[in-house]
Amino acid sequence: MDHFLQGCKVAVHKKSRLHFHVILGNEACDLDSMISAITLAYFLTKTSSSKNLVYVPVLNIPQEDFPLRTECSFFLLENGIAEDHLTFRDQIDLADLYKAGQLSLTLVDHNVLPRLELFMEEVVTEVIDHHVLERTPSLNCRVTAEMVGSCATLITEKIIQEAPEILDFQLASLLRGTIVLDCVNMAPVAGKVTPKDTEYVTILESKFPHLPMRGSVFDLLQKAKFNVSGLTTNQMLRKDLKTLTGHNISMAISAVYMHIEEFLQRDCLQGDLQDFCQNYSYNVIVAMAISYTATSEPIRQIAVYCQQEDLRNLMI
Repeated sequence: MDHFLQGCKVAVHKKSRLHFHVILGNEACDLDSMISAITLAYFLTKTSSSKNLVYVPVLNIPQEDFPLRTECSFFLLENGIAEDHLTFRDQIDLADLYKAGQLSLTLVDHNVLPRLELFMEEVVTEVIDHHVLERTPSLNCRVTAEMVGSCATLITEKIIQEAPEILDFQLASLLRGTIVLDCVNMAPVAGKVTPKDTEYVTILESKFPHLPMRGSVFDLLQKAKFNVSGLTTNQMLRKDLKTLTGHNISMAISAVYMHIEEFLQRDCLQGDLQDFCQNYSYNVIVAMAISYTATSEPIRQIAVYCQQEDLRNLMI
């Protein structure tokens, strides 16, 4: 896997006359998005016979934001993948490759391109996602969309059904750990896990019985994910961020990994929120606070920040 990622990095740097098939996760670039992109690109590389086509997993954030994905940096390091071998969004010019006719795209963990990137829609050839389908059907794009708990479950299904021989301990660990985190340790009470998630986690565990216990993997990833110590409010809002734009609205939707009361008591919070809106041209911030009880039951809370009273009341 690490050798494959190094090869992608070298190919992106050289460009040459190769055609690049980029596997692109969503802009939040959480663990599911990141691992889905990496493992699908690895699968496609292992099963492709083309010599002029490079499958490149692109992490849809600038490299400077990678430390904010605390569970991602922890988990990749635990599985022997170095940050220097990853390809980040600011390290590859997709628009330039598109204009040169050297680009095709697969979207994972999302199914529509952001508004400013819709010009590349014609080169989207495949979508694999577990969210509500928003894209217009097209004969040129194959779509796998199923509301399972983790997009990594759909990648696992594809690998096991089409190329089980490429599975090794590292690949199984990456996929199984991601599904376990997304599905809250496979606990039905959390409302995330589906029968298909359980099925493929069980298959991976049967093939690789020496994988660490689910509970210990989940606990370590949860601890890493919720480790926001030392992060500024700006960094916390950018850690897990999705955006929504429309008529007279530009909204930041940020997952905040602490109880909402703790977040609201941060020093200089209102000034930090105002600066965040000004610096990134947002007029609404929706903070989606996520914390857990001692029995791993999720507590979800929402706070809305907006300086325009009418818009704030509408959002609430």
